[in-house]
Amino acid sequence: MTLPLAGRVALVTGASRGIGRAAALAFAQAGAHVVALARTTGALEELDDEIRTLGGAATLVPVDLGDAPAIEKLGPALLERWGRLDILLANAGILGPLTPLTHASAKEWAEVFETNVTANWRLLKSVEPALLASDAARVILMSSGAAHKCLAYWGPYSISKAAVEALARTYAAETATTPLKVMLVNPGPLRTKMRAQAMPGEDPAVLKTPEDLAPHLVRLASPDWVESGKIFDFPQGKVLSPQMPA
Repeated sequence: MTLPLAGRVALVTGASRGIGRAAALAFAQAGAHVVALARTTGALEELDDEIRTLGGAATLVPVDLGDAPAIEKLGPALLERWGRLDILLANAGILGPLTPLTHASAKEWAEVFETNVTANWRLLKSVEPALLASDAARVILMSSGAAHKCLAYWGPYSISKAAVEALARTYAAETATTPLKVMLVNPGPLRTKMRAQAMPGEDPAVLKTPEDLAPHLVRLASPDWVESGKIFDFPQGKVLSPQMPA
């Protein structure tokens, strides 16, 4: 059986649960060595056990994305160990408060943007030399339909995801002459802890799972993926151009 990510090195943030965990397992099963980053050591160790059971291998990085010095050291460490980074799945994010914009505290606002936007910018700065050393680097950032719907009371999250989209498309434009490709993903409503937090009355059994999304992330991470600066909309099962809302 051909493994689409054989020999690739994949960094996954928020790898201990939800979409990140499902992606890490799918990447490992597809042949990648997974560098799994998350805050919770115990959950990372459980992930490592599962990856080993699949016959894969992982490197665990128990780091908070808000730890700027640690993130700054991460890219050079990856470059030194493997000589490149082939895949970055920037998945980690938080929902923040569901409240009127003017009711959110400055601390809550700053926390959402630090985690959802600034941490991803900082991560790109750190790992860019390793990405550019790859023959076919793939960067995948998680967006949300909230970036376009702009629903009442979802302000901090919605605005932060719109910023993530601008970040990804800007980076795609800046790397257009390199082999690197940058994609956004709108996962839609999935059976995750964040979704349960946002929609506590919803029946999770009616939702698709992160495991349903994971094969599509493998496809976006593959060396033969050719599109950049666009959104893969999982609910619609297709890539949308920058002019089309997710």
